[in-house]
Amino acid sequence: MSVAVAGRSPTTFEIKSASLALLTLRLKSPDLARLGEELHAQYGDMPDFFEDDGVVLDLSTLPAEQTGSEIDFQQLGELLQARRLRLLAVRGGSAAQHDAARAIGLLLAPDPRAAPASEATRAEPAAAEPPPPGALVIERPLRSGQQVYARGRDLVLLAMVNPGAEVIADGHIHVYAPLRGRAIAGARGWAEARVFALEMRPDLVSIAGVYRTGDEPLPPSVWGQRASVRLASTEAGDKLIFEPVAG
Repeated sequence: MSVAVAGRSPTTFEIKSASLALLTLRLKSPDLARLGEELHAQYGDMPDFFEDDGVVLDLSTLPAEQTGSEIDFQQLGELLQARRLRLLAVRGGSAAQHDAARAIGLLLAPDPRAAPASEATRAEPAAAEPPPPGALVIERPLRSGQQVYARGRDLVLLAMVNPGAEVIADGHIHVYAPLRGRAIAGARGWAEARVFALEMRPDLVSIAGVYRTGDEPLPPSVWGQRASVRLASTEAGDKLIFEPVAG
């Protein structure tokens, strides 16, 4: 026989599970000085790119010979804070690294790769969620020094992106004109993002943090032509694929 008993609820608080949108920083080197330089090179011109976003530091991407390297988490946290990023937790790494992270108040995040997957889970990995619909449309040409950021959506440009201008989107970037400046798609890590241009002559193209500068010549089949750019994962690592688009 079951018995129903009246429960008592606290009047001052309630605890429930929550889903938070956090960024993952996949550390590929313990060299924090170099990390600072590359963060500045990537985001130095965009001081408000991040908005106090929480970060999980993934140490599983360190090279095998550097897996147990000592990391100054305090310095790393300050370095990220200068970019308006908040280091909250650490994933992967060694026991000594975990102890050092806990010592400054960081959490240990579970490694999803450590848990055995069921047959259904193994069949198909979950894809990253694309940005919500509703593109930001820019009709005017962008001059050198100008920047446009489509946060959480695609970016559509109907006029030229001149050298020295920068266009950024969390989703795709469509340029229905010459692209001669910098284009950064999938800015928050969405690897399915693409860049399209009627005339591909970029200073720089980046998708989900993988970039190629104008110092590396593009083949004649795409340089100055109608073309697209996508990110592909290969055994040698991630790389950008430039492809002509039939017009």
